[in-house]
Amino acid sequence: MARKCVWLAASLAGAVLVAVPALAADTASAVLKDANGTEVGKATLVATPSGTLLTLELTAAPPGAHGFHIHTTGKCEPPDFASAGGHFNPDETKHGLMNPEGPHAGDMPNIHVPENGKLTVEVLNPLVTLSKESALLDEDGSALLIHADPDDYLTDPAGHAGGRIACGVITP
Repeated sequence: MARKCVWLAASLAGAVLVAVPALAADTASAVLKDANGTEVGKATLVATPSGTLLTLELTAAPPGAHGFHIHTTGKCEPPDFASAGGHFNPDETKHGLMNPEGPHAGDMPNIHVPENGKLTVEVLNPLVTLSKESALLDEDGSALLIHADPDDYLTDPAGHAGGRIACGVITP
């Protein structure tokens, strides 16, 4: 009986350790809004040993292929979201996942939104962290942006991804 109680206690302790959520410094989020201030989706960011895992959940995005990037400044002032700055690029590389001199740390794969405007996608970005080197949560913050057109993964500085149609400030 004592052996069963010890095993049960150890099992419960392990379950509690597994169920503990990530520390606040290890997670972040963003609410993405269009130029009219309408929410189009949310994102969660979780620090992992391999980089930052972004989960993007869109509920009302325009259908089609769109560039999806992390930008340098945590400001999303409509209508053009220019306040978010350029792509997050602490290593000063060239733009594009297919560029031999790239990519920017903020370059990510295109998203493909279906006709209903709803999409959930996960992206592991190995080039960014939330609070260490290449940190998104630095003094001026960072933002997630969705562009009007798909990124061509090559052309510097922004892959011909078109205008900025949705923006969300990344917050702890």
